[in-house]
Amino acid sequence: MKFIHTSDWHLGRQFHNVSLLEDQKQVLNQITQYVTENHIDALVIAGDIYDRSVPPTAAIEVLDGFLNHMVQDLNVPVIMISGNHDGAKRLGFGAKQFDKAGLHIISSLEQLCTPVEIVSDQNRVVHFYGMPYSDPETVRHHYDIQINNHDDAHAYLASQIDSVLNKDVHNVVISHCFIDGAETCESERTLSIGGADRVSYEHFKSFDYVALGHLHQAQKRGLETIRYSGSIMKYSFSEQHHKKSVTLVEICDESGEITTRALPLNAPHDMRVLEGELENLLEHGRTDANFDDYLLVRLTDRHAILDPMAKLREVYPNVLHLEKPGMLIGVDKEMSQARLGRSEVDMFQDFFLEVQGDEMTGNQKDMLSEVVMSLKKQSEE
Repeated sequence: MKFIHTSDWHLGRQFHNVSLLEDQKQVLNQITQYVTENHIDALVIAGDIYDRSVPPTAAIEVLDGFLNHMVQDLNVPVIMISGNHDGAKRLGFGAKQFDKAGLHIISSLEQLCTPVEIVSDQNRVVHFYGMPYSDPETVRHHYDIQINNHDDAHAYLASQIDSVLNKDVHNVVISHCFIDGAETCESERTLSIGGADRVSYEHFKSFDYVALGHLHQAQKRGLETIRYSGSIMKYSFSEQHHKKSVTLVEICDESGEITTRALPLNAPHDMRVLEGELENLLEHGRTDANFDDYLLVRLTDRHAILDPMAKLREVYPNVLHLEKPGMLIGVDKEMSQARLGRSEVDMFQDFFLEVQGDEMTGNQKDMLSEVVMSLKKQSEE
């Protein structure tokens, strides 16, 4: 039995007002290729299929085309749960009818204890249980019990599934939550404040494999078989060093041993942070093979620069964010006083150099000084 575990697609996401949908489509094509190359028995998506509860039409069309090809053309069952970015009711529309076709959408706690049974070509049976994203209030209301935080909620939900497990088959749980101690990044939406969103991995120890979603870096927590697949793309500059992938999970037919392997995903545009002086970055950009990556640029120049974004985009068209930490180096009390002590003439000379590319001549400096002195005198009068 082999299945692919993936999560956090965030279809329809915009980054600095740039749509990532075309990049997402190409990454989904890579997932499709992995499914066919590895003769996958099922595809598991652990939540955050869309980036927001009311997704744009184009994102819906992309998902519809992908699922139709996967389920109808390739005959591969898909099991997905709703995440905190998804609108659970919208995502689950028509789930009962889709279920018969091999598309299993679990977006309600009413489906919690009903497994999706997948049988491999070698007749190995695996039960997949979906634990859709549910905040403590939802669990408290649904079961009419006292729940204080996410950990309490997941402890209770896991115990509900555990009470109906068939120990004669392998049991997989799909959950969208924040396991305590896991590594985070900037692109993840906080589930609650003050640490109340943390969930212990101990609640999942009785299951053979736990397919997690929500965190965007691939990682394991507690056991080798409790894993985040991570997002399919980088969605913040804090992820520049992440290696994006899906997780291939294999249950050996003879021993029942579970192994995992990361299958790499490569988006058309990488997300990188460049740092340095403007002239050096421009020179490097003219020969950079990946010039069209999405970039955050940190300029270390300590002098004023006129329209640096326009200059950078001549060689790096997808500079999305610009920072100028060089202008702030040493801005303590002493530096602030030094800056305040600079004259209007000094500051204009910096501006002139940036615009004209040459220093002011002696005559120009004299004329500028006269103008400044005249204006000051008029102001004092």
